[in-house]
Amino acid sequence: MRPTRILLAAAALLALTACSAEEDVTKPAPEAKTAGHAAAEKAAGIPPAPTGNARDAYLDAIAAVDPQIIADEEKAIDAGRNQCSSLAKPNDKIDWLAAQRFGNDTRPLTDAQGKALNAALRKTLCPE
Repeated sequence: MRPTRILLAAAALLALTACSAEEDVTKPAPEAKTAGHAAAEKAAGIPPAPTGNARDAYLDAIAAVDPQIIADEEKAIDAGRNQCSSLAKPNDKIDWLAAQRFGNDTRPLTDAQGKALNAALRKTLCPE
């Protein structure tokens, strides 16, 4: 009876180890996930996040529309990158969409501000 308990314990231990190994195998490597994510963003018309002087120029351009937009710089960059995707497929609501994307309930933006934001995006983050 004792050998049976040892075998059962060993089998249980192996089963647990196998589960851990399977979980690691199914998770993509961070590099692969990042490369795939970047490719998907590029295909959707979303540019990479600006850095250095390009970042400063972008933030300055949209702050000229409303300085509060850059209170959270990362959010402003994300909004701009996503708006680039919309600018790649323009429609009659593009200015409204920019106003919605950069504004919020406590600080709504007008369509005119959205138009100015789109112009700033075209000059900086997502030129045609």
